[in-house]
Amino acid sequence: MLELKRQPFAGRLVMIGYGSIGRGVLPLLLRHIDLEPSRILLICPSDAAFEAHQQFAVQVEQQALTEDNFHACLEPRLNAGDFLLNLSVQVSSQALLAFCQARGALYLDTCTEPWPGGYDSDRQTPQACTNYALRHGILALRGSRDTATSILTHGANPGLVSHLVKHALENLAVDLGHAQPACASREDWAQLAQTLGIKAIHIAEYDSQFSSLRKQPGEFVNTWSVDGFIAEACQPAELGWGTHESALPADARRHPTGSQAAIYLQRPGAATQVHTWTPGTGATLGFLVTHSESISIAEYLTLGEGAHPHYRPTVHYAYRPCDDALLSLHELAARHWQAQPRQRLLDDDIVGGRDELGVLLMGHAKNAYWYGSTLTIEEARSLCPHNSATSLQVTAAVMAGVIWAMKNPRRGILEPDELPHREILQMCDPYLGELRGFYTDWTPLGSTSEDTDNATGDDPWQFRHVRFG
Repeated sequence: MLELKRQPFAGRLVMIGYGSIGRGVLPLLLRHIDLEPSRILLICPSDAAFEAHQQFAVQVEQQALTEDNFHACLEPRLNAGDFLLNLSVQVSSQALLAFCQARGALYLDTCTEPWPGGYDSDRQTPQACTNYALRHGILALRGSRDTATSILTHGANPGLVSHLVKHALENLAVDLGHAQPACASREDWAQLAQTLGIKAIHIAEYDSQFSSLRKQPGEFVNTWSVDGFIAEACQPAELGWGTHESALPADARRHPTGSQAAIYLQRPGAATQVHTWTPGTGATLGFLVTHSESISIAEYLTLGEGAHPHYRPTVHYAYRPCDDALLSLHELAARHWQAQPRQRLLDDDIVGGRDELGVLLMGHAKNAYWYGSTLTIEEARSLCPHNSATSLQVTAAVMAGVIWAMKNPRRGILEPDELPHREILQMCDPYLGELRGFYTDWTPLGSTSEDTDNATGDDPWQFRHVRFG
């Protein structure tokens, strides 16, 4: 077992949801936080949480939170100084965050969720279904920084990848002959990215895990939440929009309000593929699935304001899911985005594979640099029970965010980009397998950027080259 000093916590911890991430994070929380299991309450509508009660002696309440009942359910269970850990789907992150701010309770979630129907494009405009709109609504709750700490979207991605970006920028700066960066503000990080010549950043992930039982017709298979993946796959594709881009895609739309750091496409993320690169596989195709880090990282690394600032990189997710999830997405598209009647979460039945999750920084003097975690299923299981390679990258970041909030209980509403990356990565590092960087001559036009530049007279990092088809 990894030996780390346990973080004391005198309050109560309420966890909403007990899917793959809840199941994987609970042993980490008990390992790293000095908290009696009897002071942990799981609120979950499924029978799965009773396994946690039997194994870990935590308290369980079998109930689904709704827009009508969440106040009555949480009020007697959460007081000032307690912690609400939201790992649910179809429960409004904005509503829970507002509740915790009013109660003085600490809060952390891994994504931005609306109430049921919030992603339904038949009932809302495409713009209203975007993560940009959801994020804008949540950040509107910000007031004084002297309120209970609430950390938004702090899983692997979004979450961990924001810290990987900062570490990658530091590594790249040193390798390019600059002094060791000492960035103290958002503007410092943006200036560093501009100085290094970063044009685009992919959250480049390749999941190769597999089960002995392959996908069946009419079944959606995935290595993490099926409901969560289907929801984000059907949302409009979104990306932070960089200043090096010469032309807006024909199917792209800008947002009328907010920072205007991002655009969205009038098509689902699961119908939008992009060229990308990961070290174990090399060139591959990923899906441009919407994630809030595409917006927050792009905004964090912006110099200037509005839709046409002085500098901003293009930022987006480029996700190659496991083979069975890939087949599931194709079938989902064929069903006109109507979910399959059956779902299966790959967990204890995974027999091989790994998850490469990193950030690909492109356009600088060394062409492209990937920095991230490569974690095999065997390593994940040896490091913490009830985890796959995919879930452990998430649960480690959840654990680190929870501990940081407990140490810093009056910091207000924060996104991952605003947290100290070295401190978070130090807590996550023991669970991330091999954490290292790789340089590559890959570009979306071919293998050697110098040749493609000469051949086309064009910038290979334009989104029109990255986009497939």
